[in-house]
Formats: sequence, structure tokens, C-alpha cells
Amino acid sequence: MATDRMITDIRRRNLARLLSPTSIAVVGASADPTKAGSQALQVLSRFPGRRVAVHPREKEIQGVNCYPSFAALPEPVDLAVLAIPAERCVEAAREAAARGVGGVLIVSGGFGESGEAGARLQAELHAICQETGLRVLGPNTSGFIHPAAQCVASFVPGADRLKPGRVAVVAQSGGVNLSLCFLLDRLGQGVSFAMGLGNAVDVDTAEVLEWLGDEPGTSAIALHLEGIPNGRELFDVLSRVTEKKPVVALPAGRSDVGEFAVSHTGKLLGSHQRTVAGLAQAGVVVVDSTEELVQAVAVLSCFRLPPMPEPGFALVTGQAGPGLLVADGLKTESLAVPPLSPDTVAGVATLLPPMTYLKNPIDTGRPGPGFAELLRTVGRDPAIDALLVFELHEPAVLDPVQVLPDVSATLGKPVVFGSLGPIGDTTPTRDALASAGIPMVESPERLVQAALALATDARARWRKARVEPVGAVGTATPITGHLDEDSAKRLLAGYGIDSPSRTLCTTREEAVGAFRSLKTPLVVKVVSKEIPHKTEVGGVHLGIDNETRLGVALDAIDRIPTLGPKAYLLEQMATAGVELIVGGVRDPSWGPCVVVGLGGVMAEALADTTVRLVPISRLDVEQMLNSLRGRDLLDGFRTLPKCNREAIANAMLGISRLMFEHPEIAEVEINPLRVNSEGALALDALVRLNG
Repeated sequence: MATDRMITDIRRRNLARLLSPTSIAVVGASADPTKAGSQALQVLSRFPGRRVAVHPREKEIQGVNCYPSFAALPEPVDLAVLAIPAERCVEAAREAAARGVGGVLIVSGGFGESGEAGARLQAELHAICQETGLRVLGPNTSGFIHPAAQCVASFVPGADRLKPGRVAVVAQSGGVNLSLCFLLDRLGQGVSFAMGLGNAVDVDTAEVLEWLGDEPGTSAIALHLEGIPNGRELFDVLSRVTEKKPVVALPAGRSDVGEFAVSHTGKLLGSHQRTVAGLAQAGVVVVDSTEELVQAVAVLSCFRLPPMPEPGFALVTGQAGPGLLVADGLKTESLAVPPLSPDTVAGVATLLPPMTYLKNPIDTGRPGPGFAELLRTVGRDPAIDALLVFELHEPAVLDPVQVLPDVSATLGKPVVFGSLGPIGDTTPTRDALASAGIPMVESPERLVQAALALATDARARWRKARVEPVGAVGTATPITGHLDEDSAKRLLAGYGIDSPSRTLCTTREEAVGAFRSLKTPLVVKVVSKEIPHKTEVGGVHLGIDNETRLGVALDAIDRIPTLGPKAYLLEQMATAGVELIVGGVRDPSWGPCVVVGLGGVMAEALADTTVRLVPISRLDVEQMLNSLRGRDLLDGFRTLPKCNREAIANAMLGISRLMFEHPEIAEVEINPLRVNSEGALALDALVRLNG
């Protein structure tokens, strides 16, 4: 009987066989051109390896030898394409595994996406994979395309006409996979590899990305994501892959909002928000549309800036109007357009007629004979990391194919060209530049998108290099039982998060004694495991400065209905400040996360939050705070105090460490964290354990 380690080794070898097959069988091959089996066989007509078909009656289809079963094949194949109904696929997979086939690609739908019966079939496929080491792509997939190897394991017409290139596409949807391929084709870009994962019963996104990270024909990866069941695994893989190659991702589901139990923190974190945070922290460039995706990945397949916090862009334009649009777009996206040095300006002045502004951007008017030298002069400026060039299509004035590749090679810096002209006129230029490794975009806005992709990739890798190392998960003594507000605050104190002086009282007599020992005014709160949010039941009473008001507050708390016992928490009131919500949640896919936003009773209404996966760094904290729409409130807005950002950072880093060290914690919420110039205090705290 095969051991787990043996199965793991078989699965690894079989994945390579599936993705780079030298022999392919089509099951369900047909002479009827309307059938998927016929189309699958047809698009494989140029495959240089061995092709066979499995058919119970035919001897030959489309010139390809047929065999009645897998067992009848002369030798095992690396890949079998199953173009047969769902109910027949499970038995076919068993037969393929028994014959030593590396992997099967299941075109058919009717599995997990179709209801209980389909889900049972999908579960059987999964079990076969785990027991035998057979790999399954799909089901419900359009397959994959490897143009350089002339391997088109797909039934979609036109897929076999995609030209080889440097961009790989990985999509959970087969339709999106091919849509991205065709969009890349319209940009003049080829495809190195493209796969639609379908239901991903076995082969998943993380495995394919890991393989592409080492695939020599791929320079950049376009990624489409829908549901992400294993986000933390995907995060780890992407963190490794983005060190080698740029990845641009389009995650679906911007309108999906997930909820976690009872906390405000969970309700404020949509699943899309967590996905975007995880991808960005892994070094991925995240976009919002297929158009942005293909544009960004096309640029990054040609160039990649070194890791840096703030790349500097120079803009050289032949027309002032489009140049102003580009410059405005760059500044709107907070991209640096630094002024050129005096020496560079002096050099530019010798190459152009008298101009009103030569420091960056540079309007050349119509490019002259010295245009290449002008670009080299600007590109040599130490503040410039990449050149953006915009020029309407005027072949008699500028031949970009002759000028731009040489300039880029001389400078060793990215050069991105933007242009527009009559339909069809710019295509030869675009294709020739693409062959020379220079991306061309066809609008001022796309030139801005290209710069944003370059900068986002460079910033992400710079940030990743500055994440502080952390200890092992679960190194602290596990927490058990229910934590009330007082015990939650004591736990937080061990992670450097302060709270006001307080006393927990179980009787009215204890409450009176505590009142006399604490500095007034006080806040008096109900404490009950049944009441996570006290303000919603009238369980918080402020400004208690005498025993009469204390009695009124205690009476009100006594009237709150609960099944179990209640207690009173008397706490000194904090000085005025800005209220934040700081918390942590344990996402079922992405793992522990930290969130910060504007807090208090309006936290959910404002929904001004940002999130990162644990562990976070001080750089993460700075970026999170600066990304809040209400960030001006932290810096002394009007009558508010200037907030101590160091104290906020310490609280957020404390939550990060707490969530990392205690896997038994499901969520933590501090709402509000009262912040002023003196520091930060947790005025309320909730800790909920798993289970």
C-alpha cells in the first residue's frame, strides 16, 4: 500500500506530466464537429507529442488512432482530456489512475456547482486523487494552453491561434482565462501559459503559481480569483513567486461582505477587503478590471523596477494636452514626478527650442532629430527611475521602434510608450515594440496605469523586505474560558495596550467602595457574557461623579435582563481624544488579520477601516493609518488633539502579536481606542475564543 510520502511524490511528478505532457488522450473524441470531444482533438492537431483517442467503437477519428479503454492503450499517457458526461468521469478517472495516466482534464460541468449529486461526484474525484496520486484539472474547465509547446488542451475555438509570449494567465473561470488571453492578443502580447481551473477539485491556484514561478518562459503572471478557500497557503506561495516574477490579480466579489459572530470588527471587514489586503501584502499588484489586468501584466512582463518606496517618473510628451492628462493622472495616483536636476535641465535646454517649463514633465512640441538624446538626458537624472513617453502617431516625425529600445537598453531603465492613431495604423508599431520588449499603450490614461503597475510592484517588494520577523505560532500559554471586559483588558496589558484604572465589582457594596477609591468622574458599565456591546442595551453610564448618580447607574444596570449573573465595572473616564476601532479577526481562509478604523458608536456607519494580515510591521501601520479617509482627524483637525501615532502603532502591533501567538482567539476588538497627544487607552475590549 502506498504511503502518504509516496503519494505526495507521485502527485508532484504527475502535476509536471499534466502541465507539460508529451502524450495526450482524448476521451469522448467524436467525428461530429459540434461536440467538445471533436473540438478538443482538432485543436491538438499541431501537438508535437503522441495523440490517441479513447472510443468504445471507432478505430480512428481525425486521423488519430482510437482505443476502447485506458487499459487498451499501448502505454500510459501524461494527460487525458475527458469530454464525456459528468456521471462517467469518476469511473474514467479510476481507470486512468490504474493505467498510470499522469492527470486528467475534465471539460464537463455537473459537479460541485450543480447540487448535491454533483458534489458527491466531485468528492469521489477528490478521493481518487488522494488515494492514487492522479492529478485532476477541473472539472468544469476550458483547459489550458501552452503555445510554445503547441499544446492546446482546450475545446474553445481560436485558442490554438494564440501566439507564444511572456505572460501566463491563471484563472478560476475558464471563460475569464480565455477572455484575458484574447485581450492580451489584442494588445499584441503573446501567452506563455494559460489555464482555467474550473472547480479545482485537485489542481489549485497555489500549485500552478508555484510551478509558473520556476517556468522559464514566463516573465509575468495574470491571476483571476473567485472563491479562495486556502488564502494563507495562497499568500505564502505568492510571497515566494513575487520575489521572482510580477503577479497582477483581479479578485472578484467587491460587493461581498462577510460577518464574524458578534463583533463590529468582523462586520466592518468584507471578504474582498481581506483578499485585497492578503494579495497586496504578498507583493501582488491588485486591479479592478480585466482591461487593467492585461495592461498591467503586459507592462510588467517587459520591465520591473527594483524594490523602492517611491519610484520617480519622467514624462516626455509631444503634445501638451495629453501630457497634462498624464501628469494629472500620475499625481492623482500619488506617483512621484520629481523635478529634474539643474544639470539635467541645462542639458535638456540645449536639445529643445526655448520652452516655458523643462523640469518634468517636458513638452517637446513635435519630436526633432535629437529626441533620442533628449530621452537619454532625462533618463540619466538620478531622480528618475522610469520614462513615460507620449506621442501621437506620426511616423515621419518619430519612429519609436528605432528610438525607444536603444534608449531603454542604454539607460537600463523602463521606457513605456503611449500613442494613438487611426485604427490599424499603430498596430505594426505596437507589435514591433512588443517584440523589442517595449510596452506600448493606447491612451493617456493607460500610460498612467502602466506607471501605477510599475510603482505598486516596486513598493510592495520594498515593503515585504521590511516586515519584522516573528516568533512561532501558539508560543504563549493558551487562553481558556470566557473573558469579560476586565480580563480582556488585563490580557491586552500584557501586549502593551493600556486602559484606564478600573475595578470589577460583583455587588453594589463593592461598587460603592470602588467609587470611593477611584478618581472621578467614572464610567459604570454592565459586565455580562451575554452582552458583548453594552451601549446597545443601555449598559454604559458616563460622568458618574457622586454616589447618587452611581445609584441611578447601578439601578439601570440591574434592570437589564440577563439569564446569568451580571457585574459592574467602574472605570476612570479618559481625557478627550479621537476614537478608533482596533481589532483582530481570524479569517477562515486568510488566517489572523488586524483592522484599524474610525471607531466609537459610529464605527459601522462610517465603515472607514483598513486591514492587513498578521504579522504586520510599523511600515504597515503607517500605510494603514494614511489610507483611512478620516486620516486628517489624527493630525489635530480643528479642535481635536494631535494623536500619538506611536501609541496607535504599539496597540496595533500588540494585537498582531496577540493574534499570532494565540491561535485559540477568534477575534479581538478595542472600540474605542481613545487617542490623544499623550497616548492611547482601550476604553472597551472584547476577546472571543474559537468554538
